[in-house]
Amino acid sequence: MPDSSYFDVIILGAGAAGLMCGLTAASRSKSVLIIDLSDKPGKKILISGGGRCNFTNLNVTPENYLSSNPNFCNSALSRYTQYDFIDLVERHKIAYHEKTLGQLFCDGKSSQILNMLLEECTGRGVKIFLNTTVLEISKSDVFKVETTQGYFTCSSFVVASGGLSIPKMGATGFGYEIAKKFGLNIIEPFPGLVPLTFEKKVLNTFSDLPGVASDAIVSNGKISFKEAVLFTHKGLSGPAILQISSYMKPGDSVHINFFPDKNLKDLLMEKRKNEPKSDIPTILSEAVPKRLALKMASFHGLNKKCGEINNHLIETYSEKLTKWQFQTESNEGFDKAEVTCGGVDTNELSSKTFECRSVKGLYFIGEVLDVTGWLGGYNFQWAWSSGYAAGNAV
Repeated sequence: MPDSSYFDVIILGAGAAGLMCGLTAASRSKSVLIIDLSDKPGKKILISGGGRCNFTNLNVTPENYLSSNPNFCNSALSRYTQYDFIDLVERHKIAYHEKTLGQLFCDGKSSQILNMLLEECTGRGVKIFLNTTVLEISKSDVFKVETTQGYFTCSSFVVASGGLSIPKMGATGFGYEIAKKFGLNIIEPFPGLVPLTFEKKVLNTFSDLPGVASDAIVSNGKISFKEAVLFTHKGLSGPAILQISSYMKPGDSVHINFFPDKNLKDLLMEKRKNEPKSDIPTILSEAVPKRLALKMASFHGLNKKCGEINNHLIETYSEKLTKWQFQTESNEGFDKAEVTCGGVDTNELSSKTFECRSVKGLYFIGEVLDVTGWLGGYNFQWAWSSGYAAGNAV
């Protein structure tokens, strides 16, 4: 066996959480090695936010996260907040702006955030090995890590390997394998922030709508989101759909109100009084795209003049159109999912340090955990907060 090379901390994964953990640990004078299978660090950072990196959100609270252990995220999010990361961004003189709903993006490119993290790491002596596969991990008094770059030991081993989303970027289930090897429970992973698909019959009904987008309120009966909905060749996407998808199982139905800012009943009443010869599809197209208005009218049998419908029909149609139910078949899977829901059971970890209760020195952070944020910078904030917490504990 090759000669051992010792580090205080070895981190598996050179993504957002791993880099944050590495720079934080190194700031405490710990020797740190980050290992990644990929040929480049931070690939998800680079593609995020359309190339501008939605690096956090002004409105981060624990309520913006899904987990079977919902209180787990409280401690980390309170100890390293969105404002702490914004301070880091500002210290590096990276210009940014706010979009809708508190989302913060770089004025320039996502690479600015990655370069900032790498500068912080290298300036503190963090070593990063890319194109490196972990072959074996074991633990006695220290962790022994055999890789394609050699054999290393460490006191603390941090798994920041991410989830299963976007496998073309190198995502694997290796982090879950490590957890299982050391006896930890896994909450079954499933795609989150992912487009929904229709069964063939429903798809045929809406075959003429791909590319049509409209603001809407989307609900599954338990939670709702108000953002854009986009019809696709396979079903539904857009921010509101991606948000609700993390709360849905295959076969669930969604209710969509395409008139979030209008009282449809009052609108139809007013038009019947003042413009009785107006046809209903035309009235609907004042609030939604024309193709969608025509589809709504056809689907619900509303190809009528406004003056032809009585109060009862206005009540009925308003109810149907503002709670339009779509039966989904499934979703587009991990290939199109922005995040992975489920993961390493957080009941196995300390919420303060992210260390496993049963294995001293073993930590899990970021997306590999059963903690998933909403769309809009929340998952990056979880990476920063969990990485910081573990980095201060290793």
